Amino acid sequence: MEMIATLMVFPFLAALLIALAKPGKLRDGLIYCSSFVIVATVLLLCVSSLQGGGTQSYLLETQMLDEFFMVVELGLMGLVFYYGIRYKRWIVLLLSAAGTLPVVWMEAAGLSAEGGEHILVDHLTLIMCLVVGIVGALICVYAVGYIKDYHKHHTEYKDRSSFFLSMLFVFMGAMFGLIFSSNLTWIYFFWEITTLCSFLLIGYTQTEEAVNNSFRALWMNLLGGMGFSFAILYSSIALHIANLQDLVAASAGNGAVIVPVTLLAFAALTKSAQMPFSRWLLGAMVAPTPTSALLHSATMVKAGVYLLIRLAPSLHGNLVGVMVTCIGGFTFFAASLLAISQSDGKKVLAYSTISNLGLITACAGVGLQEAVWAATLLLVFHAVSKSLLFLSVGAVENSTGSRNIEDMHGLIVRLPKLAFVMIVGICGMFLAPFGMLISKWAALKAFVDSKSVWLVVFLVFGSASTLFYWGKWLGKLVAVIHRSEQLKDTVRKSEKCSLYTLTFLVIALCILFPVFSGVFVEPFLSQMFNTTVVALISGSDINAMLLMLCMIVILPVMVNLLTFGKENKMVISYMAGVNRGDDRTFVDSFGQEKSMYLANWYMDEYFGEKKLLKPSLVLASAIMVILMILAIGGAI
Repeated sequence: MEMIATLMVFPFLAALLIALAKPGKLRDGLIYCSSFVIVATVLLLCVSSLQGGGTQSYLLETQMLDEFFMVVELGLMGLVFYYGIRYKRWIVLLLSAAGTLPVVWMEAAGLSAEGGEHILVDHLTLIMCLVVGIVGALICVYAVGYIKDYHKHHTEYKDRSSFFLSMLFVFMGAMFGLIFSSNLTWIYFFWEITTLCSFLLIGYTQTEEAVNNSFRALWMNLLGGMGFSFAILYSSIALHIANLQDLVAASAGNGAVIVPVTLLAFAALTKSAQMPFSRWLLGAMVAPTPTSALLHSATMVKAGVYLLIRLAPSLHGNLVGVMVTCIGGFTFFAASLLAISQSDGKKVLAYSTISNLGLITACAGVGLQEAVWAATLLLVFHAVSKSLLFLSVGAVENSTGSRNIEDMHGLIVRLPKLAFVMIVGICGMFLAPFGMLISKWAALKAFVDSKSVWLVVFLVFGSASTLFYWGKWLGKLVAVIHRSEQLKDTVRKSEKCSLYTLTFLVIALCILFPVFSGVFVEPFLSQMFNTTVVALISGSDINAMLLMLCMIVILPVMVNLLTFGKENKMVISYMAGVNRGDDRTFVDSFGQEKSMYLANWYMDEYFGEKKLLKPSLVLASAIMVILMILAIGGAI
């Protein structure tokens, strides 16, 4: 319990010290030490919990903590009111009050359900601890060097770096509180803290665009929080259920449980930026890169899919599950298409995140063992690979002044170290034998077993689109123009530490994910479904993956052996005219000299935001509203 308390409280204390510290070595040292403490505590907790075996629960009586949380919750509502009045955004006042006041009233009136422990530690908790603790801490370490270069290049923004860095730790503390909590009211309390953290981080630069995007994130997530609040009221007053695990267990024989499950699923869909709520996550890219990395990989959106995975057994075979799978599958497909038309690196990553979260959502909605296995591994692989990609894009932007994919042409020569880590991150997202592809295979098997033809269609065509936009980016990195010059490496040591560690983790997970599955995921599934989990990966599957891994090493070696001792022959590129010999310019049919430029095809006329985004949001809204009405109406 001491380690759990440390992870729930220490990040908030570290955030306070960092906020008070002035920029300098002392503040940097605080961040490094705090990050180390968090990682060490997470690892110790995992080791001790695995040795203890089984699920552990704590804190049966929490009256004082409940009262403290109630006061803080009112304080958070007051903070939302302050910003809402300051910027005249009246909708957030209404949504905040509608979400917070009913829960506070229930607690104050003594109507909240009693019973059950408030803290739960099982294998899914440990998985989330590893994601939040390790990936989150590495992002915080990276932010130390990044934020200095950020304000060096963006002198027009006020330097509030101490506030920014402290909010990263508050975010981590809220996530730890959320994943350790079993009581619905406690989960809601930390859920709302993550909402406020994202609002403050997205609006960090205080530009008009940042303010607008931060309020969009705020009202959309407050809307989900309101759904969460109503779920707590119904569960507590009508069903006398206080804990999430008890709610899921009761869903098997009680049709009324569908009502709070539907509302919780709605809250999870908003938090995980599923259509029609995806625009808040797209708008988050105006913030400094560590914000995007943390939102996309270790916090916020992961809270949404985490809740859906917890709810998975109660989603199988009912209209709520149909709603979740429809929204998730459609989001995976539509966001993959939209990513094709983007050249901004962070926007491609944003659409990719929305897309992959859609796949995790669809897997959770199916509610079968294979699907939940795929969802859990997708969550882990996505967190590591996506954090690596966001951080590498941020480093490239600080080094070259651009995050446009077109400006990354020949990065393998100009910034070889950054190009290498970016290539590893991209390969981790879509190539065999990296885990994302293996998890997609498991998801496909689950969709086929569930006889969901439309989910199979979404997965197949969405994966094809994924291959297209990652392939374009990868091609840009390795395409080299003759005489390309290497740039000075300006990446700071703290940034390199995070980038190289994440690169190692991507490769390690590729090799060791069967072990990870056996130690963490399969025991969790056994607990969730109360049955022995059949091995989801056979020996032949592992052999095939090992063969793919060996080929990645063998092929380059064989090419070097075949070309050893042969003279290199420089071949100039074919152009739309006569190459001048410098491989940079050519003479066209009119005798005019023109510069060569290689560009990807983005097909904006087919897959651009103006063509697809609005229809996709409207269609997703219609699906969600109709299925929510049918699910809740049928239960009532």
